[in-house]
Amino acid sequence: MKLVVIAGPPSAGKTALTKQIVKNFKDKMKIAYLKIDVVKAYEDQELAKDYNILTKKIYSGDLCPDHAGVMVLGDVLEWAEKNKVDLLIIESAGLCLRCSPYVNQGLGIVVLSSISGIHAPEKMGAMVSLSDIAIVTKIDLVSQAEREVLIQKIKDVHPQIILMETNALQGTSLTYLYSLIENSQDIDRNNLFLKGNPPLGTCTICIGKKDIGWKNHFGVIKKLDGQITEYLYRGE
Repeated sequence: MKLVVIAGPPSAGKTALTKQIVKNFKDKMKIAYLKIDVVKAYEDQELAKDYNILTKKIYSGDLCPDHAGVMVLGDVLEWAEKNKVDLLIIESAGLCLRCSPYVNQGLGIVVLSSISGIHAPEKMGAMVSLSDIAIVTKIDLVSQAEREVLIQKIKDVHPQIILMETNALQGTSLTYLYSLIENSQDIDRNNLFLKGNPPLGTCTICIGKKDIGWKNHFGVIKKLDGQITEYLYRGE
């Protein structure tokens, strides 16, 4: 089974890209799709209706959506294997810029909108720096100069990344992506790990404490005047 993990900020074009991938492979491979979101999602229903593929979704609720994705990945792989799936596509909620949903096998794709601003890649941390492929969408809405600056910013963050530009609604210029997916290695479920390090730990905010100010909290905390990489640990 091949695995594709698609991440990127909301409204970047993740689902539009997913539809193009499904449309290209639906007659060649048995496809399954998982959508991870926080409160509400309809993408699974659309894909099941339009392309008759297997779909599931999970709402993370109070849990970080990327954490929820890691928690359920084992179950999803079992479900896909039981159904003899050839290609499993996982679409993240794309909300957490500290975490990364990518694993050490398959392909990790980050979808970036060309209208999100030229500094967007620098703000997205591991979502960009740990991906294998960057797909820049909505290229018809900005000038060539803006696109080139955005492309260079992505390369600055991740020099080895494979870059493509597309209008995802029409599916232009995605032939190379399809080739990469088709030629990707099947995953070995017993040796599947996160590509990046998870966040440093849990704090009292994570478990629901509403008090304001670091002095009222325990765990991994941060002061306003601390260095960017300086964290403090308080309590047990």
